[in-house]
Formats: sequence, structure tokens, C-alpha cells
Amino acid sequence: MLAAAAARPDTLHIGVDANASSMREASRRAAKRDALPNALFAVAAAERPPAPLHAIADALTITFPWGSLLRGVLGHDAAVLAGIARLLAPGATARVLLSVVPRDGVPPLPPAAALAGAYAPHGLTLLEARPATPEEVAASGSSWAKRLRAGAARPVTLLRLGQTPTLGDGPGNP
Repeated sequence: MLAAAAARPDTLHIGVDANASSMREASRRAAKRDALPNALFAVAAAERPPAPLHAIADALTITFPWGSLLRGVLGHDAAVLAGIARLLAPGATARVLLSVVPRDGVPPLPPAAALAGAYAPHGLTLLEARPATPEEVAASGSSWAKRLRAGAARPVTLLRLGQTPTLGDGPGNP
């Protein structure tokens, strides 16, 4: 997130994680730089994003999720999908890079039609589901991807989601 904030100083970048320690080092680096007033951090679960963050994200990036966030992205946790939908501003998109292999102990990546069906009740549309390119994995700047050897030792999938434009107030909408 810090690289994106540095590259696009005219855009507010908010890192959200349920585990504060996961963001501690990045927050310290942002504070030391003092040149990144556009980088903020919020401790919150994906299932319950704080109200001030509802409907503000023009773009949402989820990079190599695990735990409940991964289960949600895989379509197995409706509360997480509702939380993701709450963050998106009208017309916004979400981009997800994920890697799931059998030894991870989570269900495999469902077919695109099953994902689309899980996303739809939350006002989300699956726009794209495909293998990520090595360049996309590298561009994520994820240290977790490096540790996993994502893209080299294990497959990586790119998902793009959008808000369903015809939905009004309903599940997952602010």
C-alpha cells in the first residue's frame, strides 16, 4: 500500500486489517517518511468495516487474503462479502490476487459461475476471473507472495469485482 501511496500522492490509500500488528511496520514506515499523508491504517475486520469507510473506495485491492477474508472471497462467508460491498463506492471495482492449494486447508477456488452466484446477493458482479500473470504478482509488491513463491511454486488467480449498478439499498449496500 505504501508504494501505491507514494506513486499516487493525490489519492487517499487506506490499509485495513483485523490484525493491528500486520500493519505496524508499514505504519511506522509511513510515519517516518512523513511524505505520505495520504496513507492511513484502520484496524477492522472485513465483516465489519467502520461506518466512516462505507462507500468511499473507488478501488479496492485485496492481496493474498487468508482466514475469513479468503473464505469470503471464495464465496463461503456472506458477512465478509457484505463488508467488501460496503466499502465500495458506486461504480467502484475490487481487484483480488489469491492463491489456494489443497494443503492450505480451505476449499478450492470455485468455478467462476459459483463465485458470481455467491457475490450477486451482495451487489457484486464478477467481472473477471483468470490466472494472474507473473508481472501482476510482482507488481503487487506483496512480501507474502514472495514467501509463498506465488506464481512460481503455486498458482495465483486474479479476480475483478464490480458493484452491480442496478441494485438499490439491499444486502451489502450502504
